[in-house]
Amino acid sequence: MCPGLLTVLLTVFLLPSSVPEPLKYKDCGSQSGKLVTLDVSPCPEEPCPLVRGSTYTVNATFVSNVNSKSASAVVHGIIAGIAVPFPISEPDGCKSGISCPINSGQTYTYVTKLPIKSEYPCIKLVVKWQLQDENNKDLFCWLIPVHIAAV
Repeated sequence: MCPGLLTVLLTVFLLPSSVPEPLKYKDCGSQSGKLVTLDVSPCPEEPCPLVRGSTYTVNATFVSNVNSKSASAVVHGIIAGIAVPFPISEPDGCKSGISCPINSGQTYTYVTKLPIKSEYPCIKLVVKWQLQDENNKDLFCWLIPVHIAAV
């Protein structure tokens, strides 16, 4: 067998098994839009391991059902059923990949970074991430289980 053909066959048969599974999330009440895809990278398994001292990329594609001049991210960590506010470095969605104003029927991709500080405790929790329109209605809202881990 030709070495080139063997490489092609291995690529064709092995590549699909190396593609990660899409991230499973729960929609928690998107009112003003519909979440199409969500990716937190890297997140190789569930619950998503977030290593202290690392930074993760959040990439959410959604379709807006409303016109809005602005978009604001609101993030909480849910620990034992209690929502604890989680400040992020850039809550302005219009500075996170979205060209504002937002128009109804349009598809947008929200991209931001999620740094996990070294002082965060090692704990399992659920992340609740909302992107809200100018009327504080959710363009999207998602929940994913995570585990903050030591290096």
